[in-house]
Amino acid sequence: MSSSKLLRGTFILTLGTFISKFLGLFYVIPFYWIMGGAGPMTLYNFGYVPYQIFLGIATAGVPLAVAKYVAKYNAIGEYEIGRRLFRSGVYLMLATGFVSFLAMYALAPVLAGLQSIEGSGYTVQDVTGVIRAVSFALIVIPVMSLIRGFFQGYQSMGPSAVSQVVEQIVRIAFLLVGSATVLYILHGTVVGAISIATFAAFIGALASLACLLWYFFKRKKGLDALLRTSKGEVTVSLPSMYKDIFITAVPFVVVGIASSLYQQIDQFTFGRILTWIGYSGHEAENLLGIVNFSAQKLVIIPVSLATAFSMTIVPLVTAAYARGEQENVKKQLNDVFQVLLFITLPACIGMSLLAEPLYTVFYEHDPAGIQILAFYAPVAILLSLFSVTAAILQGIDEQRFTILSLLIGLLTKSVFQMPLMMWMGARGSVAATGLGYTVSVIFAMIIIRKYANYNFSVILRRTVLMLLLNLAMAISVLLVYQGLTLFMNPETKLNSMILLIICGGVGTLVYGYLSLRLRLFDKVFGPRAATIRRKLRIKA
Repeated sequence: MSSSKLLRGTFILTLGTFISKFLGLFYVIPFYWIMGGAGPMTLYNFGYVPYQIFLGIATAGVPLAVAKYVAKYNAIGEYEIGRRLFRSGVYLMLATGFVSFLAMYALAPVLAGLQSIEGSGYTVQDVTGVIRAVSFALIVIPVMSLIRGFFQGYQSMGPSAVSQVVEQIVRIAFLLVGSATVLYILHGTVVGAISIATFAAFIGALASLACLLWYFFKRKKGLDALLRTSKGEVTVSLPSMYKDIFITAVPFVVVGIASSLYQQIDQFTFGRILTWIGYSGHEAENLLGIVNFSAQKLVIIPVSLATAFSMTIVPLVTAAYARGEQENVKKQLNDVFQVLLFITLPACIGMSLLAEPLYTVFYEHDPAGIQILAFYAPVAILLSLFSVTAAILQGIDEQRFTILSLLIGLLTKSVFQMPLMMWMGARGSVAATGLGYTVSVIFAMIIIRKYANYNFSVILRRTVLMLLLNLAMAISVLLVYQGLTLFMNPETKLNSMILLIICGGVGTLVYGYLSLRLRLFDKVFGPRAATIRRKLRIKA
């Protein structure tokens, strides 16, 4: 395959993923208004968070592994091996998907009982219905993901990209139209509307599967022609391949559901702790909706952006480590951490400083939501570091420590959840999450230092410089913000939007200018900084 075709395929898949993520982040604005606040978002998450965990278990990393093995054996002309793996994978994903569906459907009353908040207005039966509504998607999504992996193994990224976008568009359209219809046309209940919203995952998956099957049958003639040219010189045992798949995939699965596991701890404990220390059930439900849905959706934006940038470097780390190029490994690790911190630090600090207009633009002017978002935003830096350090551990072939890293983080979160919430209220839950990720990241960095012989001294020096630049940025943003709010009320959406644009622009200009002037941009992104500096006429 030509490099231009490979780059084109990667671009198509990246674009499809970006559009899908973008839709997945921003549908919350109309959904929040349809449902009338953060409270119903808690009920939505009662179904959706367990579903994400069950889905991770159901797929078990098989679709990614199929893409890898199909590509591997196609490259040497052994098309039959990839096709056999695909056929067996379809049966396996149908089986694990259906078993996971049955398990989630049957366990729904138990999960509902563990998550329900006394006095919130939602009964165990209400939560059970929501969980069961989303469980149907487990029947379809594993096999759908496998077909995506099959196409990617043939370096055909179009079907995956198009199906991702189709899935999101159909899911979100069904979610918004369905929930609005139940509430405002049929005059149904919030529980009914949320059940429709979670069932939308099944409808979106069906649309995506239909799209993929259309591609498959359209291309089957060509795929069968390749199959007939299979050399048949290599014999591979399917059981041995699946053994390798599960050993390799488990850490990826664990990292993929890490955020959901943290959210699940909140859903089991958050409401009970708050009601125990004196909050009403309704207050606890509303605050959990903010922590686990409203604020979390905003916080995840810089995390996704920074992680995407840094993850593009991780394969280079893997390749350099496999070749035993120690100095190259160190250079690539420096690049990974620098890019991540350069993007994440100002984004998260800026989000914390501008929490009031940001929350108002997306949702409404809610003091509780603003306070939690301002507190939550810096924790996103730790979320980003966790994702990247976990990927690096896999890159240096120490993925066994990935699971241990997550487990000690979850244990830390569980241990400190109650005392921190008794001290800080809802923010204590966010603090416990931050503490959990901190422990995981420190542990992962110790392992990286030991097994990759990597010294963090360069990153520490650069981080100090970045923090100083962020301090200058923060002061400039606060001065402008305080000045503008003397005659602009941030409680309205229009004023908040203007404040975000002006203050965000000032912060970007200050951080960008100082980064170029002090040559931090050069250290992070290399020679291209000189060109930018010359065009902008900035002296270094």
